[in-house]
This record gives sequence, structure tokens and C-alpha cells, in this order.
Amino acid sequence: MLQGEQSAKTTGAPDLWRLSAAEIVKGYADGSHTPSDVLEACLVRTGRCQPDLNMMVLVDADAARAAARESQQRWKEGRPLGPLDGVPISIKDNMNVAGLPTTWGSRMLRGFVAAEDELPVKRLRAAGAILFGKTNLPEFAMQGYTDNQVIGTTRNPWKRSLTPGGSSGGAAAAIAAGCGPLALATDGGGSIRRPASHCGVIGFKPSMGTVRRGLGLPEIFLDFEVAGPIGRSVGDVRALTQVLAGHDLGAPAFRSRRICFVPTFGDHPVDPAIATQVAEAAKTFEELGYTVEKAARFDLAEEINELWPSLSAIGLAWLFGKQAEWPRLGLPPGSGPDVGQCGPAAQKTLQEARTVGATKLFDVLVAIQTLERRLHDIFAEYDAILTPATAALPWPAADSHPQEIDGRKVGPRGHAIFTAFANAAGLPAIAMPSGWVGDLPTGFQLVGPRGADATVLALAQSYEEARGRRADFPATGNQ
Repeated sequence: MLQGEQSAKTTGAPDLWRLSAAEIVKGYADGSHTPSDVLEACLVRTGRCQPDLNMMVLVDADAARAAARESQQRWKEGRPLGPLDGVPISIKDNMNVAGLPTTWGSRMLRGFVAAEDELPVKRLRAAGAILFGKTNLPEFAMQGYTDNQVIGTTRNPWKRSLTPGGSSGGAAAAIAAGCGPLALATDGGGSIRRPASHCGVIGFKPSMGTVRRGLGLPEIFLDFEVAGPIGRSVGDVRALTQVLAGHDLGAPAFRSRRICFVPTFGDHPVDPAIATQVAEAAKTFEELGYTVEKAARFDLAEEINELWPSLSAIGLAWLFGKQAEWPRLGLPPGSGPDVGQCGPAAQKTLQEARTVGATKLFDVLVAIQTLERRLHDIFAEYDAILTPATAALPWPAADSHPQEIDGRKVGPRGHAIFTAFANAAGLPAIAMPSGWVGDLPTGFQLVGPRGADATVLALAQSYEEARGRRADFPATGNQ
């Protein structure tokens, strides 16, 4: 254990908040513990971590305890609803949970309470999961760090002065800290995978269409923003994905057992320590019997990376011009949104979006078609693409992005170059922990062809089995 709380061996009793979802459910089946036991352990842990990390928007303890009692009765009667029955799961605060506020990180939605569950949340509830709280995010889920004018700044569990990334920073920080084994989040350009890497946990973006959305907030990222899991084991992440999808993902289908290793995109800088870690991951896959071939150069994502921020910006401008959308978000009928209530980043995005020419969205769509054709050729030869999950280590928590990477100045998306292409092409992609750089975790990314979710998860599982699953947790209250 590199850092963390006193171990269970020392205390003489198991720390239930440390367990994976699979371990939790095994304990329910053999009577080692109950859903109420596990929930209370997670609530206590969350209470200890929240003052340091500010990762939760709210904790719904009373409703969670009621759900735990219902789950406990089902397990007692031998009729659990599935592999997540009684498992505490947090929900990112851009997804509706019936009876709870949805802030979307914005003062615009203060007072809004969701009338019904969004579809992925509905599926979790039907599976018996215990929905115990909502996690923090940047305003409108549009930034690569986690800060807003409603809840404030979320901090990285491994070093409180740094960011966990974004936009699912609250979710990733909660999982890394032990505040529940799984989180439901969203990924519109890397918002699951980069925070997972910054916090040393696992984040999976399913293929477009695998997890249906609906009954939620206006989808300003369209179908490119996908709901998916953050967890601490590949098995847990797969189990949650299957519940969200509503079906088994099936068996992996390897075409060639070949992996295309891409150390960087174009000429963009990557932190040297991250590059070393990802190269070690490539060696691990070679040791597991895969053929790993290093790409001489990879320029496929250049156009998409340049255009990608335009998509969400146009979506936000559309939302602010769509008068009919706002009454269902809590504004009085006939009233429009007050841009002055938005934070500086959202105001700047709106201003820029309103000056964008009418052809910009078409430019994005054409770039996506070009990308898909070129990726089709790559996946005719390879089962997966291996890249860093992020180009930079975590940076100061109040800053939107790192100013430099490997001694070179970078812009707002310099750290985020590896992730958006998977959203654009609708591909499954997973971020896996690869090791430590000093006292900070980092990770790599695996991307597969569209629909090959099971194959990507199988690759990740083989790596986890070879390298071991992380079992350490950050200390609380002393950094």
C-alpha cells in the first residue's frame, strides 16, 4: 500500500468501502455483510473525504438507506435483481435522478428538481443499485477540470492542490477515494477517461448506441456524449456497462491479436514520464502474446481535435436560443436564460459560438466521416489502438488546463489530444491505470472498432490480470 488508510489487517475488521462491486455482492450471497453494512461504510468514507475533495454535489442518505433495506430483504429471500443489487453507485450531476436536484454545474438550474430518472439511471435503479449521491462537474460538463460557481472546486485525492480532471472529476475522485465502488458518468470528448487516468482508476466509454440516453438534460453533445462507468476493476466496469446497455456484451472477437501503439498524435508533446508508462504497458501486451506495432506517425485526429470544441459550443448556443427547453429545466414559462448567471468559461464559449459561421457544424460532420473511413482501414489490421489516456499529469486544481507539457506551451486542449477521436467515431475506449509518476497515478487508453466493446474490455482484463488490480487508497484529512 503506497499511501492510505490503516489496513483492514491492522484494524481486525474489513473496511467494506474498500471492496469491489463483485466482492460486495459475493459477501451478500454468503452472508458476510449486508447492503446496509456496505452503504454505511461508504457514507462514512464519503463524509470523511468530502471536506478535502469536494467531489459530491449532494448525498441522499435517507433514500439510499431505504434502498439498502429493500436490497437486503431481496438477498435474504434469495431473489437479488442482478450483479449490482445492493451496490452503492454515485451519479454525475448532469444526469437526472427522480426527486433530486440536477445542477449541471450551473447557477442557471438552481431550484430544478428532476421529475424522473434518466434512462441509464432508471436501469440502475431497476437492477437494485443503491443511488447514494451526485458527483461534481464543470458547468455544462464542458471543461477538462472540475470547478463551478455552484459547488466549487473538486480536488485530486492523491494531491489536493491538483485537479482530478473533468468533466467527470467528481466521479473519478470519489471512486479513487473509496466512496463507493462504481460511478455513472458521461464522456463527450474524454470526460470519463482522462479523470480516471488522473485519479488512477478505470473509465470506460462504450460505443455510440450501446447505452441509450433519454429523459435527461438537453443533449448539447448529441449522441457523441455517452454514459459509462468509472470503477476500480474491469469486471465491475463490465458489469455496470451491461446493466446500462440492457444486455450481455458477448464474447470478445479478436481479428488479429495485433495492437497499434501510438505514443503521440502528430507533433504534440506528452509528459515524458507518461510516455514511459505507456511504453511499459505496450511491453506488457507483448508479453501476453499480442503483436504490438508502433505507429511511425499518427495524424488522423488532428482535424477532429481542432474542430471538436466547436460541436459542444454550437450545442450550448442552440440551447440558449431554444426558449422551449428552459421551462422543463425550472425556469418560469416565458422567461429565458440569464447568461450573466453563467461562469466565465461558459460565457466565453457562448460568445465564440455565436460568431461561428453556419458551415462550422458541417465541417465537423465531414471531418467525422473522413476519420471513420481512415479508422476503418486501421481496424482492418488491428484489434485496438493503444495511446496515453492524457498528455499531461494533473495540474493546479483551479486552472482550466496545464500551460506547458514537456517544456512546451500548449493550449486548452493540449492535455486532451488522445480522447475526442473515439467520441467522434463512436468507438469503445477504456482508460486503465498504468503506474505512478512520483506520487501521482497515470494511465493508458485502449480504443477498438465500433461495437467491439467486449474486445476492448477483454484486452483491459488481460492487462489487469497480468499487472494486478490496485488496492491502495489515498489518506484523508492530512494533505
